[in-house]
Order: sequence, then structure tokens, then C-alpha cells
Amino acid sequence: MDWLNHLTPAQQFAVFSAVKVAVAVGIAMFLVAYTVYIERKVAAFVQDRIGPNRVGFFGLLQPAADGLKAFLKEDFVPGHVRKVYFWLAPFIAMLPGLIVLAVIPFGSNLGAQKMVIADLNVGVLFTFGIVSLGVYGIVLAGYAANSKYPFLSGIRGSAQMISYELSMGLSVIPLFMLVESLNLSKVIDYQSHGLFSWLIFKQPLAFAIFLAAAFAETNRLPFDVVEAEQELAGGYNIEYSSIKFALFFMGEYANMIASSAMMVTLFLGGWTLPFFGLDQPATTLISGLAHIAVFLAKTVALIVLFIWVRWMWPRFRYDQLMNLGWRRFLPLALANIVVTAIVLWWRS
Repeated sequence: MDWLNHLTPAQQFAVFSAVKVAVAVGIAMFLVAYTVYIERKVAAFVQDRIGPNRVGFFGLLQPAADGLKAFLKEDFVPGHVRKVYFWLAPFIAMLPGLIVLAVIPFGSNLGAQKMVIADLNVGVLFTFGIVSLGVYGIVLAGYAANSKYPFLSGIRGSAQMISYELSMGLSVIPLFMLVESLNLSKVIDYQSHGLFSWLIFKQPLAFAIFLAAAFAETNRLPFDVVEAEQELAGGYNIEYSSIKFALFFMGEYANMIASSAMMVTLFLGGWTLPFFGLDQPATTLISGLAHIAVFLAKTVALIVLFIWVRWMWPRFRYDQLMNLGWRRFLPLALANIVVTAIVLWWRS
């Protein structure tokens, strides 16, 4: 590693940032692949089936087989679609879930390097700005398909995003009133003083609203009215095949992973684990890797919750979805802000 000493500070920063990006994206894509495997196994367990068990040991190579199949299938483009938008939509749906990972601290530090790609002072604003772009992929797919079911799906997707993005954004305001910073690393630092300093215990209502809004933002049951097979035959991705369909498929899971990572950062203490002395920045390589493992374990636990809910809850009707967002979550989130402000004022 002596060659690093011959680089300028700017060049060293670029090298380490590139390594962080490669590792973060690699881990995210690995999680995307095996989240699908976990979902299929959980679905099989709920339905008293076996699930994938043919390819590899206990079916562990099934994600690789599915990925290979996606690349080898014919990439058919119907003649009636708007081709530019048709090609663009899957990439727009996939990218936000990966870009969000840039500001999430997935560990404390390894040596002199912070385990966050971009430690922004406005990390939460960046996150909400990027996450909101994901719906454009759905809207563009609905428009580009030039067909009634995808078009209805795109309309539903845009209405759902507007409804729940507001509740999700308002739900985290009390957190930053407590932390007094929009920097996600400082949010974790605030929660590093013991289990009950985790914000899920100080703001349980905010966590409940954020969790429900995350289901809606990622189009997961019970809020998957955008895809609703019984009503829209699959929605925005009806006309897609091969790798473009796979990008939509992976985008949903990437967004689910990003939402889980955000909830771990905001409410569950991030990489901290007080019972094992992992609540302070790492001083050794082992403790640094342990912090990353803790963060990934918490994220995977929330992913399993997403999957479990899908196979246990029925889908809400579209009108119920809108009522829940506008007439329940939005007033509750606003009331939570007011109550938190009054409590902080009383204590000051």
C-alpha cells in the first residue's frame, strides 16, 4: 500500500471513496439477490411449501440462476410503446435505492476512514430528495407503455408517493428537533448512549408512521395498489421483459433495503449495540467490522419484517390507502411535531 503515500490528499480521497462505493453497491446487490431468496423461502413457509431447493445447497444458488435467466430471455419491445421513455424508466426505478446508500453510515470507522461515502450535513434532505425520484420510473413506465393498465398504475403511483412522502417527511422532524442536526452520523451519535437513547423509544409514533410510509413508498403489501395483479394485471411492468423487467424487480428490493437502512439509522441506533460495548467509534479493525455486521443484521431484520407482512396482510383498497395517508398519518405526524416542540420548550 506504499503507493497510496505518493498520492495527493485529493487523490487518496477519490481512491477510498471509489472503494467504499464499490463495496456498498456490491453488498447492496448481494442483499437484493438474497432478499428475493428469503422472500421465496418465507412465502413457502407461510404456505406450507418447500420453496427453492434445487439449485445449489438448499437452493442458495437460485438467485444466480434467476439473474442468468433474466439476461438470457428475449428483450422484447412492443411496437406501440414510447421507446425512449420505455428504456429510461427501469433505470430511473433502480438507481435511487442505490444512490441513497451514499449518505447512510453503515459503520463507525475502519482505521482513519469513516464508514460513510458522503457524510453530508443535510443527509436526511438528500435521502428524501433521492427517494422521491423513484416514482418517476413508475410514472414513465405507465406513460411509455401506451396501455390502460400501466397508465392507471402510474397515476396510482404518483398519488401514493405524494400522500406518503408528506407523512414520512413530517414523521422525522421530531427526531431532528431532538438531535438538532440533519447529519445522519450525528443522529447515530445521539443514540450511542445506551439502549433507551435509541429514538424508537423516544419517538415510537414517528417510527410507526415512518414504517407504514416505507411500505407505501416501496409499493409493498399491504400498499401495493400500484401493481395489484387482481385489478391491474401487474401494473406498470406489464409490457416489460428480460433485463428491463429485472431492473424494476431489483429496484423494488433495493428501495426496500434503503428504507430498512434508513430506519436502522434514524430509530434503531445505526451500528451501535450497547450490550456488547459497540456503542462508541471503533478503535480496532475487529470492532470496526463488528459495527458493520451489527448494522447489516439490523437491516436484514427489518427486511424480514417487510417480507413477513407481505405474506400475512391483505391489500388495502385504493380509497383506504388514500384515507390512511391523508386522514390518519398526516394529522398524527403534525400532532407529534407539536407535542415534541411543547415538551422541548417545557424542558428548556
